Amino acid sequence: MPQERFTAVVRNAGWQLAQGLLQLVYPSTCFVCGQFLPEEQANVCTVCRKALITDPFPCCPRCAGTVGPHVHLEDGCTACRDHSFPFESVLRLGPYDGLLSEAIRRMKYARDEGLAEVLGQLWAAHLEKRLQHLKADAVVPVPLHWRRRWRRGFNQSEVLARALAHHLHIPCQSGWLRRVRNTPPQAGQSNAARRENVRNAFSTPVWAEPRGKSILLVDDVLTTGSTASDAARALRAAGALKVVIVVLARGHG
Repeated sequence: MPQERFTAVVRNAGWQLAQGLLQLVYPSTCFVCGQFLPEEQANVCTVCRKALITDPFPCCPRCAGTVGPHVHLEDGCTACRDHSFPFESVLRLGPYDGLLSEAIRRMKYARDEGLAEVLGQLWAAHLEKRLQHLKADAVVPVPLHWRRRWRRGFNQSEVLARALAHHLHIPCQSGWLRRVRNTPPQAGQSNAARRENVRNAFSTPVWAEPRGKSILLVDDVLTTGSTASDAARALRAAGALKVVIVVLARGHG
């Protein structure tokens, strides 16, 4: 392991240990900012909660991209209405900005599984009515390749998916989708390169039972939609009736 990566791993492990000890000694602290919480609050302070669940911009109901206040959206926004997708729509908690983007980066790159669980619970509670309206049969997380999952220690999308499934009282079927190619990270690549990068990257095992099911496909961030599209395509090829993408944040793709 290169020295820089080893140092980063040790630093992250130390930070996680400190956060865990803080929660044990002072359980009433905000998972996001670390401030002490009054007895009536749990996990996230009022300020952070408001910043995380407030979506300040109108968004397209089809692709969840941020749009202007007077855009005609009956058939999608100008960025998506001329494109066909293997999923029905995208539902987001907010844009990939501000405190939400900071929390997601910490969740992924500082390997903060506890924060992922808290974000998932907050997300599920805030969007409960909209999610229930979708009448989904199962929740499926976008999987990591086993090598990346081994390095990170957990799949943040699976943690989020479990929280949504628990809140909605439907099963989380994390085995229904597999990443069969260890694709390079999408960040920094062009839209065309992103699409090619994840082409045929996902499959469903023969024992999976998505046929005839309405599925919530969960990921942390959607930018261009390339990853979500290929994952949804695999589920549809296996017979899924409908796939709706549910993400914490919509990036600027």
